Amino acid sequence: MTASPTPFPDGFLWGAATAAHQVEGNNVNSDAWLLEQLSHTPFTEPSGDAIDHYHRYREDIALLASLGLTSYRFSLEWARIEPEEGRFSSAALDHYRRVLETCREYGLRAVVTYHHFTSPRWLLAAGGWEDPGTPERFARYCDVVTAHLGDLVDVACTLNEPNLPLLLAALGIGGEAPERRADVPVWAAAAERLGIAPRRVAPFQFTASEAGYEVKLAAHRRGTAAIKAHRPDLMVGWTLANSDIQAAPGGADRAEAVRREVNERYLLASREDDFVGIQTYGRTVFGPDGVAPVPAGARTNQMGEEIYPEGLAATIREAAEIAGVPVVVTENGLATEDDSERLAYLRTAIAGVAACLADGINVRGYHAWSAFDNYEWVFGYRPKFGLIAVDRTTRTRTPKPSAHWLGELARTNGASLAPHHRAA
Repeated sequence: MTASPTPFPDGFLWGAATAAHQVEGNNVNSDAWLLEQLSHTPFTEPSGDAIDHYHRYREDIALLASLGLTSYRFSLEWARIEPEEGRFSSAALDHYRRVLETCREYGLRAVVTYHHFTSPRWLLAAGGWEDPGTPERFARYCDVVTAHLGDLVDVACTLNEPNLPLLLAALGIGGEAPERRADVPVWAAAAERLGIAPRRVAPFQFTASEAGYEVKLAAHRRGTAAIKAHRPDLMVGWTLANSDIQAAPGGADRAEAVRREVNERYLLASREDDFVGIQTYGRTVFGPDGVAPVPAGARTNQMGEEIYPEGLAATIREAAEIAGVPVVVTENGLATEDDSERLAYLRTAIAGVAACLADGINVRGYHAWSAFDNYEWVFGYRPKFGLIAVDRTTRTRTPKPSAHWLGELARTNGASLAPHHRAA
């Protein structure tokens, strides 16, 4: 990359992100679809048609490009591509090839995630992300996908947020050990539907066991090798949910233990990769008894979490120090109905990226979460992270002021941020 009049290098990726299950709709062969339909589901509502991105991808990509963005991060859906084990859908692969060709047509570089939380239902029935056969199954999938699509991919992400279940478990959400899953209604119900023992129900997004860590790491390694076999030149890494872990009085030991388990262990594993994707939304503060309450008077997002955009710069610095590889911000954003609040958040977060660059840290791109208001997993459709609003009845897309602001930042490669970039 050559010198630039702004802190952002030439070729910096300015983009927005989505995930297939959250935007495509009717992902009926996935494990998430199964879990959404159960009577004891933790999901507020089913994903259903989502925002119908599966059919509207062309207009959506054109809209992102028209804003001025230069990159689009999206995911492929394994459950569509391999709906039954060993049986790959050429129609699904051709669909994603058309998506990639549309990105190229509109000048957007494609940052492609091979696995974003959801897996084929058959994989969950086979023991999911604790089964020792899963890494080889994932590598086979990566091999087929890259053989068909790899020439159009600009950056490859193997797995999305393999460390998230550990962070959620530290917050007291999920992460049950295999022997306890029979006592959790959703896992017992899923096991009955799949015809397996509850201890074997191990979906990617909710599995925090040591076996899950080993399987995910092996899948990442084998998947990377399968991708590189077709595209040795392709930048390949995984993306991590790295909160800025901080300590309140009396919480230093607990905070450090969580930081090592959730952030550092995965960053050390990233040293073998071409980059690491960092996905940060704020900070997590630990006191002596666990997570500290949100400070009195602090502004919060739609999930009741403290709004803290400064966390992104902290996790970028942590990643650069520990992993020692280039960083790509693959997600960062705010759930709010107030777009002026989102704009202020993005301005501060991206100013932090600029400060990292000014200090010599190798940051290759920034992707806002999310491109569109979409399905937010257990929270359903209520949280609004999108740069672009989507009418839930008509599916009409309407860019918000924050979308135009980020697009202008992309057009100027950060020059329009210049008066503010030292603020962080």
